Amino acid sequence: MTDEKQAALDYHQYPTPGKISIELTTSAETQRDLALAYSPGVAEPVKAIAEDPEAAYRYTGKGNLVAVISTGSAILGLGNLGPLASKPVMEGKALLFKRFANIDSVDIEIDASEPKDIIDTVVRIAGTFGGINLEDIKAPECFEIEKACIEACDIPVFHDDQHGTAIVTVAGMLSALEVQGKRIEDVKMVCLGAGSAAIACTNLLISAGLKRENVFMLDRGGVIQTERYDLNEYKQAFAIETDRRTLDDAIDGADIFLGLSGANLLSESQMKKMAPKPIVFACSNPDPEIDPVVAKAIRPDVIMATGRSDFPNQVNNVLGFPYIFRGALDVRAREINEEMKLAAAYAIAALTNEPVPQEVLDACGVESLSKGPEYIIPKPMDARLLTVVSDAVAKAAISTGAARLPYPAHYPL
Repeated sequence: MTDEKQAALDYHQYPTPGKISIELTTSAETQRDLALAYSPGVAEPVKAIAEDPEAAYRYTGKGNLVAVISTGSAILGLGNLGPLASKPVMEGKALLFKRFANIDSVDIEIDASEPKDIIDTVVRIAGTFGGINLEDIKAPECFEIEKACIEACDIPVFHDDQHGTAIVTVAGMLSALEVQGKRIEDVKMVCLGAGSAAIACTNLLISAGLKRENVFMLDRGGVIQTERYDLNEYKQAFAIETDRRTLDDAIDGADIFLGLSGANLLSESQMKKMAPKPIVFACSNPDPEIDPVVAKAIRPDVIMATGRSDFPNQVNNVLGFPYIFRGALDVRAREINEEMKLAAAYAIAALTNEPVPQEVLDACGVESLSKGPEYIIPKPMDARLLTVVSDAVAKAAISTGAARLPYPAHYPL
Protein backbone atom coordinates (compact mmCIF):
# COMPACT_ATOMS: atom_id res chain seq x y z
CA MET A 1 0.00 0.00 0.00
CA THR A 2 1.35 3.44 -0.94
CA ASP A 3 1.95 6.12 1.66
CA GLU A 4 -0.91 8.24 0.23
CA LYS A 5 -3.41 5.39 0.37
CA GLN A 6 -2.46 4.66 3.97
CA ALA A 7 -2.66 8.35 4.83
CA ALA A 8 -6.19 8.50 3.40
CA LEU A 9 -7.29 5.45 5.39
CA ASP A 10 -5.65 6.78 8.57
CA TYR A 11 -7.35 10.17 8.09
CA HIS A 12 -10.75 8.49 8.05
CA GLN A 13 -10.02 6.16 10.98
CA TYR A 14 -8.15 8.33 13.50
CA PRO A 15 -8.64 9.77 16.04
CA THR A 16 -12.29 8.68 15.66
CA PRO A 17 -13.76 6.73 12.73
CA GLY A 18 -15.47 9.01 10.21
CA LYS A 19 -15.37 12.76 9.66
CA ILE A 20 -18.45 14.19 11.40
CA SER A 21 -20.10 14.05 14.83
CA ILE A 22 -23.06 15.53 16.70
CA GLU A 23 -22.60 18.25 19.30
CA LEU A 24 -24.94 19.90 21.79
CA THR A 25 -26.01 23.48 21.14
CA THR A 26 -27.45 24.24 24.55
CA SER A 27 -26.80 23.51 28.20
CA ALA A 28 -27.49 20.01 29.52
CA GLU A 29 -25.72 20.18 32.88
CA THR A 30 -28.50 20.42 35.46
CA GLN A 31 -31.72 18.65 36.34
CA ARG A 32 -33.63 21.68 35.13
CA ASP A 33 -31.76 21.63 31.80
CA LEU A 34 -32.81 18.03 31.25
CA ALA A 35 -36.40 18.80 32.23
CA LEU A 36 -36.46 21.57 29.59
CA ALA A 37 -34.64 19.54 26.94
CA TYR A 38 -36.84 16.48 27.27
CA SER A 39 -39.77 15.73 29.54
CA PRO A 40 -41.79 17.70 30.50
CA GLY A 41 -40.41 20.88 28.88
CA VAL A 42 -40.18 19.52 25.35
CA ALA A 43 -43.98 19.35 25.21
CA GLU A 44 -44.19 23.12 24.71
CA PRO A 45 -42.32 23.32 21.38
CA VAL A 46 -44.08 20.11 20.29
CA LYS A 47 -47.46 21.77 20.76
CA ALA A 48 -46.26 24.99 19.12
CA ILE A 49 -45.08 23.11 16.01
CA ALA A 50 -48.27 21.06 15.84
CA GLU A 51 -50.20 24.33 15.79
CA ASP A 52 -47.85 26.10 13.36
CA PRO A 53 -45.34 23.99 11.34
CA GLU A 54 -43.23 27.10 10.68
CA ALA A 55 -42.41 27.09 14.40
CA ALA A 56 -40.05 24.16 13.69
CA TYR A 57 -37.61 26.76 12.39
CA ARG A 58 -37.69 28.53 15.77
CA TYR A 59 -37.55 25.57 18.10
CA THR A 60 -35.46 22.97 16.25
CA GLY A 61 -32.31 22.83 14.11
CA LYS A 62 -34.32 22.27 10.92
CA GLY A 63 -33.42 25.64 9.40
CA ASN A 64 -29.69 24.95 9.41
CA LEU A 65 -29.82 21.23 8.64
CA VAL A 66 -29.15 19.66 5.23
CA ALA A 67 -29.49 15.99 4.30
CA VAL A 68 -26.70 14.68 2.07
CA ILE A 69 -28.35 11.79 0.24
CA SER A 70 -26.93 9.17 -2.12
CA THR A 71 -27.54 5.70 -3.51
CA GLY A 72 -23.86 5.25 -4.35
CA SER A 73 -24.77 4.48 -7.96
CA ALA A 74 -22.31 7.00 -9.45
CA ILE A 75 -19.54 7.65 -6.95
CA LEU A 76 -17.14 10.19 -8.44
CA GLY A 77 -14.44 8.37 -10.40
CA LEU A 78 -15.46 4.98 -9.00
CA GLY A 79 -18.91 4.20 -10.41
CA ASN A 80 -21.65 2.13 -8.83
CA LEU A 81 -20.23 0.73 -5.59
CA GLY A 82 -23.45 0.88 -3.61
CA PRO A 83 -24.84 3.01 -0.79
CA LEU A 84 -22.57 1.92 2.06
CA ALA A 85 -19.41 2.52 0.04
CA SER A 86 -20.65 6.05 -0.65
CA LYS A 87 -20.77 6.92 3.05
CA PRO A 88 -17.21 8.36 3.23
CA VAL A 89 -18.06 10.69 0.33
CA MET A 90 -21.31 11.82 1.93
CA GLU A 91 -19.57 12.38 5.27
CA GLY A 92 -17.05 14.42 3.29
CA LYS A 93 -19.82 16.61 1.92
CA ALA A 94 -21.14 17.07 5.46
CA LEU A 95 -17.64 18.11 6.56
CA LEU A 96 -17.47 20.70 3.76
CA PHE A 97 -20.90 22.11 4.60
CA LYS A 98 -19.78 22.66 8.18
CA ARG A 99 -16.25 23.87 7.41
CA PHE A 100 -17.17 26.44 4.78
CA ALA A 101 -20.72 27.56 5.63
CA ASN A 102 -21.41 26.41 9.21
CA ILE A 103 -24.28 24.25 7.98
CA ASP A 104 -25.11 21.10 9.93
CA SER A 105 -25.72 18.07 7.76
CA VAL A 106 -26.49 14.39 8.05
CA ASP A 107 -25.48 11.81 5.46
CA ILE A 108 -28.17 9.35 4.38
CA GLU A 109 -27.38 6.40 2.11
CA ILE A 110 -30.45 4.85 0.47
CA ASP A 111 -30.38 1.16 -0.45
CA ALA A 112 -32.61 1.37 -3.52
CA SER A 113 -32.18 1.41 -7.27
CA GLU A 114 -35.69 2.23 -8.53
CA PRO A 115 -36.32 5.98 -8.87
CA LYS A 116 -39.78 5.62 -7.31
CA ASP A 117 -38.32 4.12 -4.12
CA ILE A 118 -35.62 6.78 -3.89
CA ILE A 119 -38.12 9.59 -4.46
CA ASP A 120 -40.50 8.13 -1.88
CA THR A 121 -37.73 7.92 0.73
CA VAL A 122 -36.51 11.48 0.16
CA VAL A 123 -40.00 12.98 0.21
CA ARG A 124 -40.99 11.13 3.39
CA ILE A 125 -37.98 12.38 5.37
CA ALA A 126 -37.73 15.87 3.84
CA GLY A 127 -39.69 17.58 6.61
CA THR A 128 -36.81 16.95 9.02
CA PHE A 129 -34.47 19.17 7.04
CA GLY A 130 -34.04 22.70 5.74
CA GLY A 131 -32.56 21.43 2.47
CA ILE A 132 -31.68 18.27 0.52
CA ASN A 133 -28.34 17.73 -1.26
CA LEU A 134 -28.51 14.78 -3.66
CA GLU A 135 -25.16 13.27 -4.59
CA ASP A 136 -23.60 10.52 -6.72
CA ILE A 137 -26.85 9.22 -8.25
CA LYS A 138 -26.42 7.98 -11.80
CA ALA A 139 -27.93 9.47 -14.93
CA PRO A 140 -30.52 9.51 -16.36
CA GLU A 141 -32.41 8.47 -13.19
CA CYS A 142 -30.95 11.45 -11.31
CA PHE A 143 -32.95 13.88 -13.49
CA GLU A 144 -36.26 12.18 -12.71
CA ILE A 145 -35.43 11.85 -9.02
CA GLU A 146 -34.46 15.48 -8.56
CA LYS A 147 -37.43 16.80 -10.54
CA ALA A 148 -39.93 14.73 -8.57
CA CYS A 149 -38.39 15.67 -5.23
CA ILE A 150 -38.37 19.37 -6.10
CA GLU A 151 -42.05 19.20 -7.03
CA ALA A 152 -43.01 17.32 -3.85
CA CYS A 153 -40.91 19.25 -1.30
CA ASP A 154 -41.17 22.84 -0.11
CA ILE A 155 -37.46 23.04 0.75
CA PRO A 156 -34.45 23.35 -1.60
CA VAL A 157 -33.54 20.08 -3.35
CA PHE A 158 -30.22 20.31 -5.20
CA HIS A 159 -28.33 17.59 -7.09
CA ASP A 160 -24.78 18.85 -6.65
CA ASP A 161 -23.25 16.62 -9.34
CA GLN A 162 -25.41 18.52 -11.80
CA HIS A 163 -25.81 22.04 -10.52
CA GLY A 164 -22.79 22.51 -8.26
CA THR A 165 -20.52 21.49 -11.11
CA ALA A 166 -22.50 23.67 -13.51
CA ILE A 167 -22.33 26.78 -11.35
CA VAL A 168 -18.57 26.62 -10.83
CA THR A 169 -18.01 25.71 -14.50
CA VAL A 170 -20.08 28.65 -15.70
CA ALA A 171 -18.24 30.98 -13.30
CA GLY A 172 -14.87 29.85 -14.62
CA MET A 173 -16.05 29.92 -18.23
CA LEU A 174 -17.36 33.48 -17.98
CA SER A 175 -14.10 34.55 -16.42
CA ALA A 176 -12.03 32.76 -19.09
CA LEU A 177 -14.07 34.30 -21.90
CA GLU A 178 -13.38 37.74 -20.44
CA VAL A 179 -9.64 37.05 -20.35
CA GLN A 180 -9.67 35.71 -23.91
CA GLY A 181 -11.69 38.69 -25.15
CA LYS A 182 -14.63 36.60 -26.38
CA ARG A 183 -18.39 36.95 -25.91
CA ILE A 184 -20.44 33.98 -24.78
CA GLU A 185 -23.06 34.75 -27.44
CA ASP A 186 -20.48 34.23 -30.20
CA VAL A 187 -18.51 31.16 -29.17
CA LYS A 188 -18.82 27.55 -30.30
CA MET A 189 -18.47 24.80 -27.71
CA VAL A 190 -17.77 21.09 -27.81
CA CYS A 191 -18.96 19.15 -24.77
CA LEU A 192 -17.47 15.67 -24.51
CA GLY A 193 -19.81 13.77 -22.21
CA ALA A 194 -23.59 13.73 -21.94
CA GLY A 195 -24.19 12.71 -18.34
CA SER A 196 -25.80 14.71 -15.56
CA ALA A 197 -22.93 17.17 -15.08
CA ALA A 198 -22.45 17.78 -18.80
CA ILE A 199 -26.15 18.43 -19.41
CA ALA A 200 -26.44 20.72 -16.38
CA CYS A 201 -23.30 22.67 -17.31
CA THR A 202 -24.49 23.18 -20.86
CA ASN A 203 -27.99 24.19 -19.78
CA LEU A 204 -26.64 26.79 -17.36
CA LEU A 205 -24.21 28.11 -19.98
CA ILE A 206 -27.20 28.51 -22.32
CA SER A 207 -29.00 30.42 -19.56
CA ALA A 208 -25.91 32.64 -19.35
CA GLY A 209 -26.04 33.40 -23.09
CA LEU A 210 -24.44 30.51 -25.00
CA LYS A 211 -26.45 29.70 -28.12
CA ARG A 212 -27.82 26.16 -28.18
CA GLU A 213 -27.10 25.87 -31.91
CA ASN A 214 -23.42 26.53 -31.16
CA VAL A 215 -23.09 23.44 -28.94
CA PHE A 216 -21.79 20.08 -30.14
CA MET A 217 -22.40 17.51 -27.39
CA LEU A 218 -20.93 14.03 -27.73
CA ASP A 219 -21.56 10.73 -25.96
CA ARG A 220 -20.09 7.30 -26.66
CA GLY A 221 -22.02 7.23 -29.94
CA GLY A 222 -20.46 10.45 -31.21
CA VAL A 223 -22.05 13.82 -31.90
CA ILE A 224 -25.62 14.10 -30.62
CA GLN A 225 -27.46 14.96 -33.81
CA THR A 226 -30.94 14.70 -35.28
CA GLU A 227 -30.33 11.51 -37.29
CA ARG A 228 -29.67 9.46 -34.16
CA TYR A 229 -32.49 7.39 -32.70
CA ASP A 230 -30.76 6.11 -29.56
CA LEU A 231 -31.12 9.27 -27.47
CA ASN A 232 -33.01 9.66 -24.22
CA GLU A 233 -35.17 12.75 -23.71
CA TYR A 234 -32.38 14.64 -21.96
CA LYS A 235 -29.90 14.14 -24.80
CA GLN A 236 -32.52 14.87 -27.46
CA ALA A 237 -32.61 18.47 -26.25
CA PHE A 238 -29.07 18.87 -27.66
CA ALA A 239 -29.55 17.10 -30.98
CA ILE A 240 -28.59 19.42 -33.84
CA GLU A 241 -28.66 19.16 -37.62
CA THR A 242 -25.05 18.62 -38.68
CA ASP A 243 -22.86 16.39 -40.79
CA ARG A 244 -20.24 16.25 -38.04
CA ARG A 245 -20.12 12.87 -36.37
CA THR A 246 -16.92 12.54 -34.34
CA LEU A 247 -14.94 14.59 -31.84
CA ASP A 248 -12.36 15.17 -34.56
CA ASP A 249 -15.11 16.69 -36.73
CA ALA A 250 -16.71 18.73 -33.94
CA ILE A 251 -13.53 20.23 -32.48
CA ASP A 252 -12.57 21.97 -35.72
CA GLY A 253 -12.82 25.71 -35.04
CA ALA A 254 -14.31 25.31 -31.55
CA ASP A 255 -13.68 28.10 -29.03
CA ILE A 256 -14.43 25.92 -26.00
CA PHE A 257 -13.85 22.30 -25.09
CA LEU A 258 -15.73 21.10 -22.02
CA GLY A 259 -14.74 17.60 -20.96
CA LEU A 260 -16.80 15.61 -18.46
CA SER A 261 -15.97 12.19 -19.81
CA GLY A 262 -12.70 10.30 -19.32
CA ALA A 263 -8.93 10.48 -19.34
CA ASN A 264 -6.87 11.36 -22.39
CA LEU A 265 -9.75 11.63 -24.87
CA LEU A 266 -8.68 14.96 -26.40
CA SER A 267 -5.68 14.46 -28.66
CA GLU A 268 -2.86 16.85 -29.51
CA SER A 269 -4.00 17.06 -33.13
CA GLN A 270 -7.53 17.95 -32.00
CA MET A 271 -6.19 20.72 -29.75
CA LYS A 272 -4.42 22.21 -32.77
CA LYS A 273 -7.73 22.42 -34.65
CA MET A 274 -9.41 24.68 -32.10
CA ALA A 275 -10.00 28.39 -32.73
CA PRO A 276 -7.47 31.03 -31.64
CA LYS A 277 -7.38 31.66 -27.88
CA PRO A 278 -9.22 28.45 -26.97
CA ILE A 279 -10.66 27.52 -23.58
CA VAL A 280 -10.30 23.93 -22.39
CA PHE A 281 -12.05 22.66 -19.28
CA ALA A 282 -10.78 19.08 -18.95
CA CYS A 283 -12.66 18.03 -15.83
CA SER A 284 -12.37 14.24 -15.81
CA ASN A 285 -10.96 13.04 -12.48
CA PRO A 286 -8.41 11.99 -11.51
CA ASP A 287 -6.93 12.23 -15.02
CA PRO A 288 -8.17 14.98 -17.35
CA GLU A 289 -9.11 14.62 -21.02
CA ILE A 290 -5.74 16.15 -21.88
CA ASP A 291 -2.72 16.85 -19.71
CA PRO A 292 -2.49 20.62 -19.09
CA VAL A 293 1.28 20.60 -19.66
CA VAL A 294 0.77 18.95 -23.05
CA ALA A 295 -2.11 21.26 -23.94
CA LYS A 296 -0.12 24.41 -23.20
CA ALA A 297 2.88 23.15 -25.11
CA ILE A 298 0.67 22.65 -28.17
CA ARG A 299 -1.41 25.79 -27.71
CA PRO A 300 0.33 28.50 -25.64
CA ASP A 301 -2.78 30.67 -26.15
CA VAL A 302 -5.06 28.22 -24.29
CA ILE A 303 -6.74 28.78 -20.93
CA MET A 304 -6.93 25.46 -19.09
CA ALA A 305 -9.04 24.32 -16.18
CA THR A 306 -9.25 20.86 -14.62
CA GLY A 307 -10.80 19.14 -11.62
CA ARG A 308 -7.40 18.77 -9.96
CA SER A 309 -5.91 20.87 -7.17
CA ASP A 310 -2.32 20.48 -8.43
CA PHE A 311 -3.00 22.59 -11.54
CA PRO A 312 -4.26 26.19 -11.77
CA ASN A 313 -7.99 26.81 -12.23
CA GLN A 314 -9.52 23.90 -10.35
CA VAL A 315 -13.25 23.45 -11.03
CA ASN A 316 -14.17 22.59 -7.47
CA ASN A 317 -17.78 22.25 -6.30
CA VAL A 318 -16.82 23.47 -2.84
CA LEU A 319 -16.74 26.98 -4.35
CA GLY A 320 -20.49 26.68 -4.79
CA PHE A 321 -22.71 24.32 -2.85
CA PRO A 322 -21.93 25.41 0.77
CA TYR A 323 -22.64 29.05 -0.02
CA ILE A 324 -25.62 28.34 -2.27
CA PHE A 325 -27.29 26.43 0.55
CA ARG A 326 -26.22 29.11 3.07
CA GLY A 327 -27.97 31.80 1.06
CA ALA A 328 -31.02 29.61 0.43
CA LEU A 329 -31.38 28.57 4.08
CA ASP A 330 -30.92 32.09 5.40
CA VAL A 331 -33.96 33.38 3.51
CA ARG A 332 -35.78 30.07 3.96
CA ALA A 333 -36.04 29.50 0.19
CA ARG A 334 -38.53 26.97 -1.16
CA GLU A 335 -36.17 25.98 -3.97
CA ILE A 336 -32.87 26.74 -5.68
CA ASN A 337 -34.03 28.09 -9.02
CA GLU A 338 -32.19 29.01 -12.22
CA GLU A 339 -31.85 32.65 -11.21
CA MET A 340 -30.22 31.65 -7.91
CA LYS A 341 -27.77 29.36 -9.73
CA LEU A 342 -26.82 32.09 -12.19
CA ALA A 343 -26.45 34.61 -9.37
CA ALA A 344 -23.99 32.25 -7.68
CA ALA A 345 -22.02 31.77 -10.90
CA TYR A 346 -21.80 35.50 -11.58
CA ALA A 347 -20.73 36.18 -7.98
CA ILE A 348 -17.98 33.55 -8.09
CA ALA A 349 -16.72 34.92 -11.43
CA ALA A 350 -16.78 38.53 -10.22
CA LEU A 351 -14.60 37.67 -7.23
CA THR A 352 -11.64 37.05 -9.56
CA ASN A 353 -11.68 40.76 -10.44
CA GLU A 354 -10.93 41.72 -6.83
CA PRO A 355 -7.50 41.87 -5.15
CA VAL A 356 -6.69 38.54 -3.50
CA PRO A 357 -6.26 38.74 0.30
CA GLN A 358 -2.86 37.89 1.75
CA GLU A 359 -4.24 34.97 3.76
CA VAL A 360 -5.40 33.33 0.52
CA LEU A 361 -1.98 33.85 -1.06
CA ASP A 362 -0.35 32.34 2.02
CA ALA A 363 -2.70 29.34 1.94
CA CYS A 364 -1.85 28.78 -1.73
CA GLY A 365 1.88 29.31 -1.24
CA VAL A 366 2.14 32.05 -3.88
CA GLU A 367 3.27 35.67 -3.82
CA SER A 368 0.51 37.05 -6.01
CA LEU A 369 -2.67 36.17 -7.91
CA SER A 370 -4.50 38.30 -10.42
CA LYS A 371 -7.07 37.57 -13.10
CA GLY A 372 -5.52 35.94 -16.11
CA PRO A 373 -4.92 32.55 -17.73
CA GLU A 374 -3.72 31.03 -14.43
CA TYR A 375 -6.45 32.57 -12.25
CA ILE A 376 -10.02 32.45 -13.57
CA ILE A 377 -11.63 30.74 -10.56
CA PRO A 378 -11.31 31.76 -6.89
CA LYS A 379 -9.39 29.52 -4.53
CA PRO A 380 -11.42 27.28 -2.18
CA MET A 381 -9.84 28.85 0.91
CA ASP A 382 -11.07 32.34 -0.03
CA ALA A 383 -13.30 33.29 2.91
CA ARG A 384 -15.00 36.02 0.86
CA LEU A 385 -17.00 33.36 -0.97
CA LEU A 386 -19.23 32.92 2.07
CA THR A 387 -20.41 36.51 2.03
CA VAL A 388 -20.36 37.21 -1.70
CA VAL A 389 -22.00 34.03 -3.00
CA SER A 390 -24.48 33.53 -0.16
CA ASP A 391 -25.59 37.15 -0.43
CA ALA A 392 -26.10 36.88 -4.20
CA VAL A 393 -28.14 33.68 -3.81
CA ALA A 394 -30.27 35.16 -1.02
CA LYS A 395 -31.02 38.28 -3.07
CA ALA A 396 -31.94 36.18 -6.11
CA ALA A 397 -34.26 34.04 -3.99
CA ILE A 398 -36.02 37.15 -2.74
CA SER A 399 -36.31 38.81 -6.15
CA THR A 400 -37.80 35.65 -7.71
CA GLY A 401 -40.29 35.00 -4.90
CA ALA A 402 -38.57 31.81 -3.71
CA ALA A 403 -37.77 33.22 -0.26
CA ARG A 404 -39.97 33.15 2.86
CA LEU A 405 -37.82 35.58 4.86
CA PRO A 406 -37.02 39.19 3.96
CA TYR A 407 -33.59 40.67 3.26
CA PRO A 408 -31.22 41.27 4.99
CA ALA A 409 -30.78 37.60 5.70
CA HIS A 410 -29.80 36.38 9.14
CA TYR A 411 -26.35 34.77 9.09
CA PRO A 412 -25.86 32.59 12.18
CA LEU A 413 -22.07 32.65 11.93
